[in-house]
Amino acid sequence: MRKLLNEELDRLSVDRFRESNKTPLIIVLDNVRSLNNIGSVFRSADAYRVEKIYLCGITAQPPHKDIRKTALGATETVAWEYREHTIDVIKELNEQGVTTCAIEQAEDSVTLRGFKPSTKKVAVVMGNEVKGVQQEVVNACKTVIELEQYGTKHSLNISVCTGIVIYDLFYKLNS
Repeated sequence: MRKLLNEELDRLSVDRFRESNKTPLIIVLDNVRSLNNIGSVFRSADAYRVEKIYLCGITAQPPHKDIRKTALGATETVAWEYREHTIDVIKELNEQGVTTCAIEQAEDSVTLRGFKPSTKKVAVVMGNEVKGVQQEVVNACKTVIELEQYGTKHSLNISVCTGIVIYDLFYKLNS
């Protein structure tokens, strides 16, 4: 089996990406501290043509060299917007009929595997590396999705968790 060369991958240009159909998925970063995590989220969002990323609270914004290092140009392709308060974004998305989901460990959460989108567009909130999604934001979301974990930590890096969520929802929203 031969590995494909980069020129064989049929990569989209920035312009073709911007014009392409997007996955009806929005990522909301709620006070994410790590610039490398932010860049990794952009890169995963690019891979699955996520519609938009909201950067909220203390979440840093492009351009920044540490975001650029892991995003590898995805800050130029994925639409994004900075908002000071995550709760305002969630309220607006709820009013627009978007299914808002906190990715968190909480009472009455549904598993990612068991989650079935009830609308054509979904927004997921990814929380701070230490504190998670703010409680008021969890309260405002229509549902809470939890990634089942079976080890001792019951914690995933936010960029890893976001990648898993994007991958799963890409297939659910595009099927």
